[in-house]
Amino acid sequence: MKYITIVAFTDKLTGDVYYVGDKYPAKGRAKKARLDELSSSSNQRKEPLIKEVSEDE
Repeated sequence: MKYITIVAFTDKLTGDVYYVGDKYPAKGRAKKARLDELSSSSNQRKEPLIKEVSEDE
């Protein structure tokens, strides 16, 4: 699965800054729980910050 940033944010766990359209995570792999948190409103900002995209995008 691939994810892209839909709202600019700084990742509180890594300190990485993400801008709209950036790939998430920038490097390595993210845990499913973290992806679920950032793609829902169950995060500090209370809004989805990333979304899943197809492998073609």
